[in-house]
Amino acid sequence: MCGFAGFLDFTHRGNNNDILYAMIATIRHRGPDDSGIFFQHNEHCSIGLGHARLSIIDLSSKGHQPMSYKHLSIVYNGEIYNYREIKKELKEIGHTFISTSDTEVILHAYEQWGRECVSHFIGMLHSRYLTPKVKS
Repeated sequence: MCGFAGFLDFTHRGNNNDILYAMIATIRHRGPDDSGIFFQHNEHCSIGLGHARLSIIDLSSKGHQPMSYKHLSIVYNGEIYNYREIKKELKEIGHTFISTSDTEVILHAYEQWGRECVSHFIGMLHSRYLTPKVKS
């Protein structure tokens, strides 16, 4: 199972790359095949995304994360079971792909449909994130 970490820093504390690399090092056992970071700084904040990859669907380096497409970047863990069908639909609309990764399909789907892209996905979810809190 892959692992990812990230932060959003509004304090502009300097070199956050070191912090991000340290975060990924602590979860390296979750993704021994590859790792990477994405770091962006603007006048408002710094954002860092890191990923420790366990290669399952696209075993090539083209499935490397964090993955970016145009102005979008993503770290992702899970599986979109119907990504081939979505990819075919997106290709018919004019999208081109460089990998066989479901992660790249998510990026293109988000560009095409925005937040509504999730209604196209059939995938793996962790139920602990979906369980409503019970009031006592």
